[in-house]
Amino acid sequence: MINRRKQGIAVMELLVVIAVLGLIFFIVIPQFSRTRELQVLKSGAGDILSSLDKARSQTLASLNSSQYGVHFQSDKVIIFKGTIFSAENPDNETINIVAPANISDVTLSGASGTSGDVYFNRLSGMPNQIGAITISTFSFSKIITISATGAASIN
Repeated sequence: MINRRKQGIAVMELLVVIAVLGLIFFIVIPQFSRTRELQVLKSGAGDILSSLDKARSQTLASLNSSQYGVHFQSDKVIIFKGTIFSAENPDNETINIVAPANISDVTLSGASGTSGDVYFNRLSGMPNQIGAITISTFSFSKIITISATGAASIN
């Protein structure tokens, strides 16, 4: 007598496959969201750093014979012309910070200016204020430091 096996998928095999797929989804999917969150944070920090560098270089180049500065809000940075930020100025350049990243803290101190604004000296490129800007997401944060020379760096 020939022993014939039934072909097909057994219930137990199907359950094992479902369990393995479920385990993969519960491990891999959260890692993708954390990776995306970290990438958004790095991009936002880079945007802030680029804005500071652009304002400083435009000031040193005496573009339009003016000084330039950066105004910080929770969801954007604004490069402005002059030493006083005006939201209505058409020359403002707005750089939006992509959610879930946001500017969670601006700690600046210096001789003059409002707490959320930094502008640069035309001759030296030195900022009116020095300090730190913290950009964060739910899980991560980065600190951008503005030195007395006007150079900005990320931790």
